[in-house]
Amino acid sequence: MNLKPITPILSVSEQIQPQEVAALAAAGFKAIICNRPDGEGADQPSFPEIEAAARASGMQAAYLPVVSGKVDEADAQAFGLLMDRLPKPILAYCRTGTRSATLWSLSEAARGRPLAEIISATKVAGYDMAGVMRALPMSGTKT
Repeated sequence: MNLKPITPILSVSEQIQPQEVAALAAAGFKAIICNRPDGEGADQPSFPEIEAAARASGMQAAYLPVVSGKVDEADAQAFGLLMDRLPKPILAYCRTGTRSATLWSLSEAARGRPLAEIISATKVAGYDMAGVMRALPMSGTKT
């Protein structure tokens, strides 16, 4: 498990396993967001397995599956709402962490976070969101 902090309240990672959830709780995480659709890979555990492990560890889990390469505005808005609602800190995961980082980036851009801050935060975590941010309409978004 390779956790990549984006902010003090959000880290992202590649696919996690149910047996790793207790270690996440011990590390202080309070919630998990799964951005990987069930059945995307033959070797991945299902969300119900992750959710059960989270509950057993005293954590909350949310399922926001997004098909790779198809993140849209509604997905980003839903991610932002989960970030508001869930206890923190939060771990969001998908196959590689990129979808989760993209969802955070788009949700934060929609909330007015300066694009330079978004790009910097994700770059430190190992994700290049510059292209994603360049594709955004610039109205209402701070650079």
